[in-house]
Amino acid sequence: MPDRMTQHRPGRAIALKLGAVFLFMVMAALIKAASDEVPAGQAVFFRSLFAIPIIMGWLWRTGHLHDGLIPNNLAGHVWRGLFGTTAMALTFAGLALLPLPEVTAIGYATPMFTVILAALLLGERVRIFRLSAVALGLIGVMIVIAPRLSPGAGYSDAATIGALMILVAALLRALVQIHVRRLVQTETTSAIVFYFSMTATVLSLITLPLGLFIPVLAWTYPGMSVLWLVIAAGLIGGVAQIMVTSSYRFGSASMLAPFDYASMIFAAAIGWFVFSEAPTLNMLAGAALVIAGGILIIWRERQLGLDRSKSKGKVPPDGTPG
Repeated sequence: MPDRMTQHRPGRAIALKLGAVFLFMVMAALIKAASDEVPAGQAVFFRSLFAIPIIMGWLWRTGHLHDGLIPNNLAGHVWRGLFGTTAMALTFAGLALLPLPEVTAIGYATPMFTVILAALLLGERVRIFRLSAVALGLIGVMIVIAPRLSPGAGYSDAATIGALMILVAALLRALVQIHVRRLVQTETTSAIVFYFSMTATVLSLITLPLGLFIPVLAWTYPGMSVLWLVIAAGLIGGVAQIMVTSSYRFGSASMLAPFDYASMIFAAAIGWFVFSEAPTLNMLAGAALVIAGGILIIWRERQLGLDRSKSKGKVPPDGTPG
């Protein structure tokens, strides 16, 4: 059965969500720092493998080590893992080619794609308000990536490929969200988190033999300092996964969703102080539009949830009062 929120403690929920967002940015920075020596597929392997002991310890601590890992839809977990692993690999590859704030800004396209895919795949009705918010967000994304697509703008072809990789990754993450909406009907959160790390670890190993034929995928023997970077990325990613999952035990998804956009602040700070990457005016303007569109979508989803609850004469399923 799907998990339910056990308490309504917004302060703790927000703290956990912001902590998770920050740690995911730290993880991305570690992957970026190691990207000169470690290809994307190998980085996915370390990120996934070293998250598993953290997740297992969390499941043991919360008493879900046995019942929480029983899958009812194993094929569904495999598909979720395939989409999510591909998105992760494309993101890691893009991090090697683009500034961290730009990767973050383009990644904000995920909620826009989610609305579109929900209409196409789940048959959800999307009215003019949400369509307008999606259009606003996609315009923002185009503003961010426009310099990469403009001939003679002084950007490298590699950076253009990187921008397209991040855009495709955002689309795949939206597909993951649609898939998870179906999985939560039969699977526990524990199982979804655990089996994603397991499938990502296994699927990333496919790039090991492929590296014999595709040089860009070839695994390396990184130095000890770089090896510790990718191991730390896996451990930190596992902690961040647990924190973001735990945050939804104490607060509703609609309340916590806007805090995802704090990642731009963290990305800009880390990019500036660690990689000497200054966000451009295009990047900031486009990110502002994407964030505005995302917040409008979140607000509309919240209103629709309240309307549905009122029509049934009860509070929303997440347990928060209107």
